[in-house]
Amino acid sequence: MNEVIIYTVGSLGALAIVAAVILYFVAQKFKVFEDPRIDDVEEALPSANCGGCGYAGCRAFAEAIVKSGTLEGFNCPVGGADIMTDVGKVMGLEAAIAEPQIAVVRCNGTVKNSPAKVKYDGISSCAAAATIFSGEGGCSFGCLGLGDCEESCDFDAIHVNPKTMIPEVTSNCVACNACVIACPKDIIELRNVGKKERRIFVSCVNEEKGAPAKKNCDVACIGCSKCFNVCPFDAIEMKNNRAYIDYEKCKLCRKCVVVCPTEAIHEINFPLKKLKTEVKKEIPKKEMETIKVDITANLETKTTERTKDEKPGESPKEKTIKETPSDNNDDKA
Repeated sequence: MNEVIIYTVGSLGALAIVAAVILYFVAQKFKVFEDPRIDDVEEALPSANCGGCGYAGCRAFAEAIVKSGTLEGFNCPVGGADIMTDVGKVMGLEAAIAEPQIAVVRCNGTVKNSPAKVKYDGISSCAAAATIFSGEGGCSFGCLGLGDCEESCDFDAIHVNPKTMIPEVTSNCVACNACVIACPKDIIELRNVGKKERRIFVSCVNEEKGAPAKKNCDVACIGCSKCFNVCPFDAIEMKNNRAYIDYEKCKLCRKCVVVCPTEAIHEINFPLKKLKTEVKKEIPKKEMETIKVDITANLETKTTERTKDEKPGESPKEKTIKETPSDNNDDKA
């Protein structure tokens, strides 16, 4: 009995040793080396896993940076320049400072500007409605207002205004690009925040011609090209019956805002324009008297000319006296 137990334990022990040796060599043969810097880079990232960088998550982003060996073309929109500086320290590289961006809703088809012609009664999803519905106001390019962008945002940075039914972006936006992907109408775009957070953009993506576009929305871009013609920096492009402002070329001169006939171009965070007040200059008494004499002489000259045209037989002096009875009465008095 004891011998059976001994043989059994010995056999199992031998098999375990052989299996361990085989597994060791297999592991050495097929082992995958992972750069330890990947973990360090991942720790430096904000762990938002939003996908705004273009990768599946922060881990995938860290792997791509380490494998490429450069920071060119990489940017974490959530962390911004500070996070990329930390990543650069881990990699021993200098991170290029990227311009901060923010989401911009390029549609102003509110319930006031684009009154409802029909009523949508269906799935409360922009993605679903866009397949069968062109919008209550009739614009097939405008916002549906069902809130897919709001649901996609993990930073509470975009909300649909219940009064206007248009999404509004708050300062919480980190430009993660989630709302841009979620919008089936492609009306949300990432643009540079701009100096002093000032931005100018065309709040319309309608590609219809002027008449039908204006019929469906009072503030639609009608493709008149006035903004294109007035821009001194070549920042505006006309394409598909609409204007588009390149935020990298735009110098915020606001000339395009003034000439837009439908107010489709929006200016954000600009100060109110001050009205120019005319300064009244005091005129000396002598100059005032001279002016009065000149005005009186001009009036008498014009009266004389009219008299000659109307009644050639009557003298200018007599006509002047007749037209000023008050003076004549004073003389009689």
